[in-house]
Amino acid sequence: MSAVVVAIPACDQPKRSSRSGHAKTLGVVLVALTFLAFASPYLALGRHHAPSTTPFLIIAADAQPTGELTGKVTYEGTPKKFKPIDMSAEPNCKKFYDTPPLPEASVTGPGNALQNVIVYISEGAPDEKPTTEPAVKITQRGCRYSPHVVTAEAGAEVWVKNDDSVTHSIHPLAHNNPEWNRSQPPGTPPVVIRYDHPEFIHVKCELHPWMRGVLAVFRNSHHAVTDANGGFALTGLPPGKYTVTAWHETYGTASKQVVVAAGESQAVNFVFKVTPY
Repeated sequence: MSAVVVAIPACDQPKRSSRSGHAKTLGVVLVALTFLAFASPYLALGRHHAPSTTPFLIIAADAQPTGELTGKVTYEGTPKKFKPIDMSAEPNCKKFYDTPPLPEASVTGPGNALQNVIVYISEGAPDEKPTTEPAVKITQRGCRYSPHVVTAEAGAEVWVKNDDSVTHSIHPLAHNNPEWNRSQPPGTPPVVIRYDHPEFIHVKCELHPWMRGVLAVFRNSHHAVTDANGGFALTGLPPGKYTVTAWHETYGTASKQVVVAAGESQAVNFVFKVTPY
């Protein structure tokens, strides 16, 4: 604590009439000394207010950049051959096609690319809160589901719309979630699907037996469907060890283990061994 010295002038021969004045002066000095005794540490430091007795510690943690997995799914061998779909019983759908379309259970592309493969993180990724992204949409047009394969997160809305001039039925063959079958006449609002449990669900129309689709439900956002070139991307992966799985409705599954570093973009490719039978 800094010492504060206050000089008081001395009076050689104080008079009686000046005692009250000296008393008042002494009182003011005592008050001033008391104030300075308490305030001097802060005045000496140039402070105007006493510091808080509660320490504050602010820690700024830099989030590690996420990584991504990109790749391609191809096949070796001869893919299965499917007969063209006969839509003669439904002329309002047959008119959409110049030639009878093929089922979409095995769609291939250039360079032996395999389309409609679901690639996802099967181990290592934590569950996530329900997404706030717009609803996943499936359109029934030409008596087919478009897209043929869709993925969604648990709790998310999936809208199924009927763009045809004929009535369809929507029948998700769920096992871990409730199973139901609902009619959807043309011009009616979309049917909203929402599932809480992860599952690969085959969807069909009971009125048009060739109509088939797949809805896969996951607990996180790390999933994708391969495009016409067999490509996919899984983004936003925190650093860590993961199991990546590729699933195809006809050719089964394949898995790989990877380690993703912060900010890394890593290539992961899958090759399915296929046969025509």
